[in-house]
Amino acid sequence: MTEPSGVDLARQALVAAREAAKKNSATTKKPKRRTKAVVRHDGREPLGLGAAIGMKMTERAMVAPAAGGSVLARFDDTLAAAAPELAGHVQTVGFEADTGRLDVAPDAPAYGTQLRWNAPKLIAAANEKASGANVRTVHVLAPTPVKATPARRPPPRPRRRPRPPCR
Repeated sequence: MTEPSGVDLARQALVAAREAAKKNSATTKKPKRRTKAVVRHDGREPLGLGAAIGMKMTERAMVAPAAGGSVLARFDDTLAAAAPELAGHVQTVGFEADTGRLDVAPDAPAYGTQLRWNAPKLIAAANEKASGANVRTVHVLAPTPVKATPARRPPPRPRRRPRPPCR
């Protein structure tokens, strides 16, 4: 028989090390992470800080300041300060204060592209203008056409008289 090569020696050494570890109980299993929420015996569940504060404010009939309203109300000023070329071509659709997402709809796809380019400036200006607002992202929606004034119809073209038949 031939002598074992380096790969065979390494495999034999690994098998021997595993058997020795089993005998010595050196292999320890990692403790499993808890995946379920812990329910205490009195029926309470652990809450996050924001949820606990919100619950206390609801219990005491306190109202949180409406940051979303001020962001939407001051959007035209914010847009004029951050990107004056977009003023009049962008409408706000909504603001989610929980996530900090400002939804805007441009008049045309080109204005949507400019909005995406100017988003960091727009976010900074919105947070500066509306105190307490935490705008984190600007979500550009599909373009919405501007409400146009009723278009004038062109005057009707006069009808031609039919030619008399050739004789």
